[in-house]
Amino acid sequence: MAHEWHTTLGGEAVVLLGARAMYRPARAALLIADLHLGKGDVFRRAGIGLPAGGTLHDLARLDALLARHPARTLWILGDMLHGPLREATWLTQWQQWRLRHAALEVAVIRGNHDRALEADRLRVRDAGERVDDGTFVLRHDPLAEPDRHVLCGHVHPLCELPGVGRRFPAFWLRPGVTVLPAFSHFSAGVVAPLRRGEQLAVCVDDAIVALPAPR
Repeated sequence: MAHEWHTTLGGEAVVLLGARAMYRPARAALLIADLHLGKGDVFRRAGIGLPAGGTLHDLARLDALLARHPARTLWILGDMLHGPLREATWLTQWQQWRLRHAALEVAVIRGNHDRALEADRLRVRDAGERVDDGTFVLRHDPLAEPDRHVLCGHVHPLCELPGVGRRFPAFWLRPGVTVLPAFSHFSAGVVAPLRRGEQLAVCVDDAIVALPAPR
């Protein structure tokens, strides 16, 4: 299986990656959604036993993506954070990661979990809730806009493959809207209810499988 799917969205050539990210070669930009830094800490404080090490794992995945797809900008399409910005292990790990990638611009679209976003402390650019970027609108919620193609996140789309017994993260391609899968491994989601004209590109262990659109 391939690790990349080259396609065209909004009139621009893009690459959908099995590692749950999108690459825009024309802009040297890598896009992810729903990183949810600190989610493990929030759940563990609530007595829910998520394993430690999730942040380091996700940052290592980002390292690998940036090594293969040189980028000037990393866009996070909402929910960079999950809960308050505390002095925690994940925060130190993120700050060390930013030092290793000091030349990379990290721009954050605010999502519903980003109320505690402190751009200076995290060394990111707070891009607000909506950005026009070339042929695209970047936002968090999957809301269509007239005559523009929206790139977004928020709903963590999943695909349930027949006979496999697992649900996999997926890109949900809709007319005028592409919803990225959640980048964080510790994320639930919803099985995308496909309608005519929509398609899923499923992320299976870093490979990507573009499924036929329903008729």
